[in-house]
Amino acid sequence: MKRAFDFFLAAAMAVPVGLVTLLLCAVSYRETGGQPLFLQTRVGRGQRPFTLVKLRTMAVGTANVASHEVNAEAVITPSGRWMRRFKLDELPQIWNVLLGDMSFVGPRPCLPNQHELIGERSDRDVFAMRPGITGLAQVQGVDMSTPRQLAEIDARYASERTFIGDLKLLAQTFVGSGRGDAARKI
Repeated sequence: MKRAFDFFLAAAMAVPVGLVTLLLCAVSYRETGGQPLFLQTRVGRGQRPFTLVKLRTMAVGTANVASHEVNAEAVITPSGRWMRRFKLDELPQIWNVLLGDMSFVGPRPCLPNQHELIGERSDRDVFAMRPGITGLAQVQGVDMSTPRQLAEIDARYASERTFIGDLKLLAQTFVGSGRGDAARKI
């Protein structure tokens, strides 16, 4: 049921999200002169790599590391600040949901070089689920800078998840929860 919900919601949102994404791509390109879509390898279900799609919010040439590992103040673009604040940079991930790489709700996908987080999640069987655009940890304000705590929350989500619970997490994200560490610094 979760996959069917994800697919049909993503399909219903594809055209309006696509139009907004095109507009935001133009804004990003005008500001950075670089590729407006940011493609990055992430670790997905079963620890399989996939390509995550986001709108570019950092300067071209920024190190390919977790956002908490860079000086966000120095590399986030002006438009990137408000895209992140309103979670608009996540809109292209609808494509990842349609492809089945992600779900709307689940643990945020990590980078392949985040070995400590991968180990913690592996120990707790978190990789049995599809990663999500939002999740319990994000709504609680926990990011990838605390791998053990994040993996524990992800495992709790996995053991307690329900359809109604996912709807609540989506609603909390939509009304402003889950902005994460980068938004608090802005």
